[in-house]
Amino acid sequence: MTAPLGEATEITGPIAAKLFASSSTSDADFFLIVRVFSPDMKEVVFQGAIDPHTPVAQGWLRASHRKLDRKLSLPYRPYHTHDKKQPLKKGEVVELDIEIWPTSIVVPAGYRVALTIRGKDYEYGGPSGGRLSNFKNELTGCGPFLHDDPADRPPEIFGGTTTLHFGGGRSSYLMLPIIPEKQPEKRGAKKKVAKKKAAKIKKR
Repeated sequence: MTAPLGEATEITGPIAAKLFASSSTSDADFFLIVRVFSPDMKEVVFQGAIDPHTPVAQGWLRASHRKLDRKLSLPYRPYHTHDKKQPLKKGEVVELDIEIWPTSIVVPAGYRVALTIRGKDYEYGGPSGGRLSNFKNELTGCGPFLHDDPADRPPEIFGGTTTLHFGGGRSSYLMLPIIPEKQPEKRGAKKKVAKKKAAKIKKR
């Protein structure tokens, strides 16, 4: 989590993260959530397509699908091939490049930006968003799209201990698209340029 921002900050565009992790089992799921908190540490959420408590941005990756397409990947948009499963070895540290969906927000001064890394879906800490009659689950920040099917996430594989590794030459990061504030044009700047152009034309 950042310190309180000293000025209003625009975040607009794609987001990416790099992590180094190991697991006690042969696979692990990573859920990354970019969040914004007010000065009194209340999370700022938005009305999503369905869920009324949607965070700023989210990204997901299953460690065994970490293989990248080097030609298609960009620093701000890792592109995974999903054509070869790469199981984890117990305790082995692997490098993970994770795409987080694009966003656009101006974070006010005094607010904080945070990254949460989880082994399961994001859950909003405030009141429930309710339950629609045709949904199996309550709305808790991810709408109806949850990753909780035991057939896809057997506990003997996805219930292990996952460790994040920092330092020792491992540079983990979150890449945010910060848009610099437009500087107001100085009065008379356009007139000066116009005069210079006119002078050149006269000389010719």
